[in-house]
Amino acid sequence: MKLSEFRYQLLKNSIANFPVEPRDSAKMMVINKKTGEFEDKVFSDILHYFKKGDCIVLNETKVFPARLFGNKEKTNAQIEVMLLRELKSEDRIWDVLVEPARKVRIGNKIFFDNSKFYCEVIDNTTSRGRTVRFSYEGDLFKVIERIGEMPLPEYVKRNPNDYDKETYQCVFANPDHLSSIAPPSGGLHFTPELLKALENKGVRVAKVVLNIGQGIFEKIEVEDLTKHRMYSEYFHIPQSAAETINKSLSAKKNIYAVGSSVARAVEASVLTTGAVKPNRGWTDKFIYPPYEFKIISRFITNFHPPASPSLLVSAAFGGKDLLFKAYKKAMKSDYRFLAYGDAVLII
Repeated sequence: MKLSEFRYQLLKNSIANFPVEPRDSAKMMVINKKTGEFEDKVFSDILHYFKKGDCIVLNETKVFPARLFGNKEKTNAQIEVMLLRELKSEDRIWDVLVEPARKVRIGNKIFFDNSKFYCEVIDNTTSRGRTVRFSYEGDLFKVIERIGEMPLPEYVKRNPNDYDKETYQCVFANPDHLSSIAPPSGGLHFTPELLKALENKGVRVAKVVLNIGQGIFEKIEVEDLTKHRMYSEYFHIPQSAAETINKSLSAKKNIYAVGSSVARAVEASVLTTGAVKPNRGWTDKFIYPPYEFKIISRFITNFHPPASPSLLVSAAFGGKDLLFKAYKKAMKSDYRFLAYGDAVLII
């Protein structure tokens, strides 16, 4: 497969800049792989597709306000620092992206919060990537919560606000896993009431973690997809989650993955028996067509950018031709695209 096969013309007026309220009132396109048919629904209708004993797998990672603005020493130039992942908590060392990158070199210090603390650049990683060490000796996450902005994608053409700290977050996000720069977008449509209704219906809920980092935003630079390497991200499948998923697998029930992050974590943890194993570590698993899914049988996601890693996961699961037919129909039917947009259910 070639990257160019996954490009399409995304209309600007199809990109959602704000979420809908309530969350489960978003539109939902249902794509049936067997019949090739599409249904236009609202997200709350998803309850009717589940049966007792099915399993829904959620990524309970939480987004933190990872975009900081500081000033470079001496010149006082404003520098944007996007926190990607903490490398060594004891040494306060992070992977970050900086903008404008041309102004940030090894040895430079960038000051934050009225010069109360700074980070020092200790290495270059990519053209925009840097490794930095923070001087702050207290709970860095607390000060980040106070001074940071939610890392809305560049295609959202507005400044983030305090409202985004609630809306750019899944209701099932766990504050103990405050480590992502984006939410699993397919999960943004769930409400507490809808999740409760699923449990009341006898649907099993498995919670895993995959900390969504640079990989969700990075552009694929190679035409030959076999040569692309994903940015590694930390994931954890607890024993309880693996057991919950395997119960539904043994009973030949459907496994619903909410978002491509869940698909990557679960599909990276398959035993030779076909079951999910408890697992933790770093994964650079890159899913693209053709790919035979071992665990998930239904997929909840959003409409994704052209030639993006998330789009490739959807194409691998739903089939490229059928998915692109659905996307074309969605744009004509005024569906809202990308993170704050409408939902896709592939069955």
